[in-house]
Formats: sequence, structure tokens, C-alpha cells
Amino acid sequence: MNFSKKEKPSLGIMDAKSIKNTNTAEEKGYDNHEKVSGIKLHMVVDTLGLPHAPFVSKASMSDRKGAISMMECQKDSLCSIQTFLVDGGYMGETFAKEVKNLFPHAKVEVVKRDELHTFQVLPKRWVVERSFGWLEQDRRLWKNCERKLHTSLEMTVLAFLFLLLKRY
Repeated sequence: MNFSKKEKPSLGIMDAKSIKNTNTAEEKGYDNHEKVSGIKLHMVVDTLGLPHAPFVSKASMSDRKGAISMMECQKDSLCSIQTFLVDGGYMGETFAKEVKNLFPHAKVEVVKRDELHTFQVLPKRWVVERSFGWLEQDRRLWKNCERKLHTSLEMTVLAFLFLLLKRY
């Protein structure tokens, strides 16, 4: 895909969220950082908060490894993104190199909380958190009630579809 010089670079904001499981789920893991047994939803959203690449994994998968898996699976959806804005959980040379291998034109910008000396909303990072908040309003997604990971992913996609239909 060729970009004209006048076109602004596309921004993708990436994050992951751990979601608790009910006892019916077959596939689950334990996220030591968030102390949650369940699944992890990885997502890249645009500046409006709409998802480009949702991906569901076991909660035991690290944010970086899950993000790379998401990018490999959703490569066509993410090909126009030139800058991935991430939080400190994605910090590291190896992650940036793996992203560069998948998307040679893209770069990774890490927004670190420790560089801000007072409480401030992290620049542009609130957009992905707002998207997770929209998902929490869906009654079916407050916990993972699905048996399979792909069903959890489809319920997430349906929730965003309903959100768009309500708006327009």
C-alpha cells in the first residue's frame, strides 16, 4: 500500500486487559501482574477507539507475546498503521524489532508513566482504556462466560458492532 506524502501517518493504540473466567471456560491462564485467572484481550484501536485488531489469548500470555501473535494474525488489518502507541508493558528492544520485522514502515512509541512527575492522563492512551470501558458495559462481557477463546473474540466483535449500530 502506497501512502501519499500529504496523508497523515496512521496511529494505532495498543493495550491488553485481563478478564476473569467463569467455571465453564475450558481455556484459561493466570495473569500474575493483575492477579486474574482467565483470558486476556489484546487490542489495537484507532484514535476514535474503534478496534482494528482484537485478539484473545490465555491470561498467562505476556502482553508483548500476545501483541506479536495479534499482529501476525491481523497483519492485513494493521498494514496502514505507521505508529503503535503502547504503554510500559511493551517496552524493550526485542518487541520493537519484532514489530519492525512484521511492519517495516511502522515504529513503536512507548509512553512511560515514570517520566511524568505528577498525575496526568497519558497522552492518547486513554482512548484504548475507553474502548475497554465500552466493552464492560456489555452484560455478556463483564466476565468470560465462553468455553472457547474464539467465541470470546466473536462476542467482543459483536459488542463493538452493536456499539456502532447504536451510534449511527
